Amino acid sequence: MKFLRILTLAMPAIIMVPQLAFAHVGLGDAHDVFHGFSHPLTGIDHILAMVSVGLLAANLGGRAIWAVPASFVVMMLLGGAIGMAGFTLPLTELGIGVSVLVLGLMITMAVRLPVSFAMALAGTFAVFHGFAHGTEMPENTSGLMFASGFVAATALLHGLGIALGLGIARLSNTTSRMSLKISGGAIAIVGAALISGII
Repeated sequence: MKFLRILTLAMPAIIMVPQLAFAHVGLGDAHDVFHGFSHPLTGIDHILAMVSVGLLAANLGGRAIWAVPASFVVMMLLGGAIGMAGFTLPLTELGIGVSVLVLGLMITMAVRLPVSFAMALAGTFAVFHGFAHGTEMPENTSGLMFASGFVAATALLHGLGIALGLGIARLSNTTSRMSLKISGGAIAIVGAALISGII
């Protein structure tokens, strides 16, 4: 319980650190990596989706803990390459909103998916997130450096979700189930708001 309380209190600080640390980006090559790193941390849609992938992976356990986030990262890179190449991906924003909604619902309902299906689902959603990153990349930045930055940020957010999931799992069964229902429900509500255009 103490671990979860500390982690919950620390989350706003973790999320805000990149905003403060990168207030003076634009100095040399570091701009590319830092801009890429900060990009996923500037939108609630990306933050919630990536943390949710980590939570889902922790809930599934076993090899899902690394395999589901890894599939997200790989497919996000593919989506980013598609975006950088100038291709179009219809309904990108809807896909991102749906990813937040579906992941939130899966967490709140404690859905037990086969690992391969969870990997495919996370990978599909990742293409939309990667595409958004790729198309929004400023023209004066290095694609490789920018990509390495947003991969690092994505891995950090997945790690945060995994840590939360493993911390919640250490609680009593009743408290753990309730914590997941509340967390997943809140994420799903934000996803529905994103789809409807409220936020």
